[in-house]
Amino acid sequence: MILIKNIDIYSPQYIGKKDIFISGGKIVLIEENIEFKNNKIKIIDGSDKILTPGFIDQHVHITGGGGEGSFKTRAPEITLTKLTTAGITTVVGLLGTDGTTRSVENLVAKAKALKEEGITVFAHTGSYEYPTVTLTNSVKRDICFIDEIIGVKLALSDHRAPNVTNDELIKVASDARVAGMLSGKAGIVVLHMGDGKKGISPVNEILEETEIPIKTIRPTHVNRREKLLIEAFDYAKRGGKIDLTCGMKRDLNPGKCIKRATENNVPLENITISSDGYGSWSKYDDDGNLIKMGVSSVKSLHDEFKSMVEELDFSIEESLSYITSNVAKALEVYPKKGCIKEGSDADIILLDKNLDIDTVMANGKIMIENKEILVYGLYE
Repeated sequence: MILIKNIDIYSPQYIGKKDIFISGGKIVLIEENIEFKNNKIKIIDGSDKILTPGFIDQHVHITGGGGEGSFKTRAPEITLTKLTTAGITTVVGLLGTDGTTRSVENLVAKAKALKEEGITVFAHTGSYEYPTVTLTNSVKRDICFIDEIIGVKLALSDHRAPNVTNDELIKVASDARVAGMLSGKAGIVVLHMGDGKKGISPVNEILEETEIPIKTIRPTHVNRREKLLIEAFDYAKRGGKIDLTCGMKRDLNPGKCIKRATENNVPLENITISSDGYGSWSKYDDDGNLIKMGVSSVKSLHDEFKSMVEELDFSIEESLSYITSNVAKALEVYPKKGCIKEGSDADIILLDKNLDIDTVMANGKIMIENKEILVYGLYE
């Protein structure tokens, strides 16, 4: 049991300076003043800090991305403390280009391992390719019967994409939609968007042809180029959810894109930010040869939050929403996740006056305290 006293709470909306009591992995009480006299309760003085929901990173290659420059370029699996030191208490794992040397079985096993180590983990079946790689030989069955799996991954408008037909895209989206309904999950298609000239147009076409709800298909990396971003803004205006990726070139970083979204009357609740952590980034020459490769960091989510507040004059409340409440609502796990409310999971970050991460709790367990890591993964 933990009692945090006298702390400024952002839910992500600011709700004042209060006390918060945590027990059984849940937020039990939020009051102006809470007094317990019991030596079994750990008391934390929050008077010089702020409290926020734990970050939700919905796009992380938890089993490692890469592999596009031969076997030696396969990125390693992520470790627990790479996530917790970045303030991430809920993560969604997925595959990328490689659904051949990596598998959904491996992905689900890693998700279960990270859950055993203390954080919340979801996953998407599939990868870039079609027919979709799955664990049960069925997108529907994967989503319905594998606890961690909440959706399916596919790539579009990319030189590595499978060039699916509209009918094939309809099939994947329909399967995800129905499986989500049957299992009480989000049931979404996370659509990796590449640099291809078709952009989001195939998605718009199938939405015109069918009754598939626009919320089912979630384009990500939409800030990778200007034309795609404009298309994504229109998609969000029509009710779609769009995801911005950290680490894009300066004019297309998430904060600046959101400034533009505001000017263009894009519903901000339809925008999320993710890191693409442990996914590879690559550059090719004019002949299509790989010339440079690297791996993205999950720390970029916290860096983007700080940049939005300190450099772009966003409020703390708004900056937090794109990595907490907006994501939780899009994944249909709100208010269990993504907010500070009585009854919510005790996924909590304490930030110091510089907005640096001081303390991290996942499901009520202290993972980091006073910037010291308390809980490591088994092989760290």
